[in-house]
Amino acid sequence: MPAADRATAVLTVDLAAIVGNFRILQRRFSGREVAISLKADAYGVGAAPVGAALWRAGARRFFVATLDEGIALRRSLPSASIAVLHGLTSGPVAEFLHYDLLPVHNSIAEIDAWLAEAPGRAAGLHLDTGMARLGMPADEVAALASSGRLRGLPLAFVMSHLGCSDEPENPLNAQQRDRFVEACRALAVPDGVPRSLVASSGVFLDPSFHLDIARPGAALYGIAPTAGRPNPMRPAIRLSGKILQLRYVDSDSTVGYGATHRMTRAGRVATIGAGYADGVLRALGNRGHVLVDGRRAPVVGRISMDLLTIDVTDLPEPAVRPGSSVDLIGPGNEIDAVAAAAGTIGYELLTRLGPRLSRHYLADATSAEGSAA
Repeated sequence: MPAADRATAVLTVDLAAIVGNFRILQRRFSGREVAISLKADAYGVGAAPVGAALWRAGARRFFVATLDEGIALRRSLPSASIAVLHGLTSGPVAEFLHYDLLPVHNSIAEIDAWLAEAPGRAAGLHLDTGMARLGMPADEVAALASSGRLRGLPLAFVMSHLGCSDEPENPLNAQQRDRFVEACRALAVPDGVPRSLVASSGVFLDPSFHLDIARPGAALYGIAPTAGRPNPMRPAIRLSGKILQLRYVDSDSTVGYGATHRMTRAGRVATIGAGYADGVLRALGNRGHVLVDGRRAPVVGRISMDLLTIDVTDLPEPAVRPGSSVDLIGPGNEIDAVAAAAGTIGYELLTRLGPRLSRHYLADATSAEGSAA
């Protein structure tokens, strides 16, 4: 029996939609190259199939967070440029060399280690321009500029990261852009070295932010790049669950752990085989809804590890029976709306998708066929 038939929760990934979103970003971006962020297993969607589809679509540069992510991606993308954002803190220089991975240096100490063990090998450079997260702060940039170290380091690219790019009017965006340009000037970064400042949301800022390379991630999977504006991206994932059981309940009956929901009328409750172990956030208890045959049904009671319950009293009986599929995320119940109901963002919801979900990949235009896992 196929895994999707056995599963009580299925994640369907539309690779053609992901490639379509890549094309949207390419058209919007005025720089030279749209690279791809595949951190956290492509934001929970699957780095190997997503990376392969985007490689076929023409992407050649990829970013991951950790060395282990880079090693895993190298197996499926043997010819790609793969940069590791966490730099040499992810692992030893020898591992980067063995798997032909580019570290993104975040400190002078990392540069020194790389120059000592990998002389003449290229690497990326990350400058902190206002997030106070990863990257070299201003004082270390000044020290690097006066040290002459960069004369011995071939730069694959220089990057920074915007902290408020989903808020186009936030003045920090322009401040960070200007700081980045000035830092590159202070470091005498050669004209031919690509500069990268924007990710998904930054692609939708004005072209003065675009520079040479964009590094989108979440927008590829349909997450809105700019809050409060129409979403230009195509939905690319669908999370569905199977109804396991249907029961009739009396008025005043309680549902689920803690008896947090009490029925105000006699009705029907359906139990779905998906829970927080599958990535359905517990915060959606008594707050979220699902779609049953295109009709809304509210979540009642707490989300438990393997199960959730919905009130189907108002739905026609033929649409609600054991074995029927319901959409937890998908058209009409988009990921940003589901995340908002849970008090979080689509990024977190994607990366919480559990490993036991049966994953089904719909073919992109250049694939011979889709695959199921």
